Amino acid sequence: MNTLCVARVARSRSRGPGAGSRGRGEDPAPLRRTEAAAEGRKGHSPVKGQRKTQRLHVAYEASGGEKGESTKPLKVPVWEPQDWQQQLANIRAMRSRKDAPVDQLGVEHCYDLHAPPKVRRYQVLLSLMLSSQTKDQVTAGAMQRLRARGLTVDSILQTDDGTLGKLIYPVGFWRNKVKYIKQTSAILQQDYGGDIPASVAELVALPGVGPKMAHLAMAVAWGTVSGIGEGGRARTAVGQSSRMRGGCAVDTHVHRIANRLQWTEKVTKSPEETRAALEEWLPRELWGEINGLLVGFGQQTCLPIHPRCQACLNQALCPAARRL
Repeated sequence: MNTLCVARVARSRSRGPGAGSRGRGEDPAPLRRTEAAAEGRKGHSPVKGQRKTQRLHVAYEASGGEKGESTKPLKVPVWEPQDWQQQLANIRAMRSRKDAPVDQLGVEHCYDLHAPPKVRRYQVLLSLMLSSQTKDQVTAGAMQRLRARGLTVDSILQTDDGTLGKLIYPVGFWRNKVKYIKQTSAILQQDYGGDIPASVAELVALPGVGPKMAHLAMAVAWGTVSGIGEGGRARTAVGQSSRMRGGCAVDTHVHRIANRLQWTEKVTKSPEETRAALEEWLPRELWGEINGLLVGFGQQTCLPIHPRCQACLNQALCPAARRL
């Protein structure tokens, strides 16, 4: 019996430390490969794979400077015209009296203050449709005649084309506008309950409504700055304020002046192209002001024919004035 015990003790010592049985009288099973890796991770010495990972991480940080800096997108410089801030300040000074036709007869003066909000919005849209290729004085006169008969979606649809033509004449392209007004009014009655859409996409889908009108309608009727196409400051939506200030959509005045001052990187061929070009660089906080300024400036000083350069504060800064 003593001999058997001595033999077992000797056999146990020959296995070395940690070789004791996991179960009673059983030899320990060899570690599987995944278990061996796990046992290795418990030690203090890092394995070779860890050293390689650390070296790659350090190399990445060194190449980019601060951590993550190399992943930031590069800033592309934005083009802007020379001296535009001084030119704009001069135009503000020349327009400080607010005595241009657009200041008295613009779209914000054409709707009935006492009408329900959706009727006012409809009247704003109609005044914009009439204003295309038409002077403010003529548009205001047409709107006054329409309002005298009660200007609503229903009243327009009940008016025959001949009578409607006489009421809006002599606005530009008045025959086409009679057709567009009737078609748009029918859509508004059927799809919008007599109100106007509250998005540019829906507005430009209406007959006779272009992007310039849509942006201005969003600003005047809904109080939303959706792009350059609205004038005035601190404008609120129709139905939320008894009075609004503003100007006109991006029209021929803005198109002409922007090209004369070289406020577009290249010469533009249409008011809509000019609007898009201005939005590329003009700070957004100025979008609601620029049209009112430029339209009135174009009506009083920077005229289409024979501009009054001698009376303009921008004479020395204007490329067009230097060519005259």
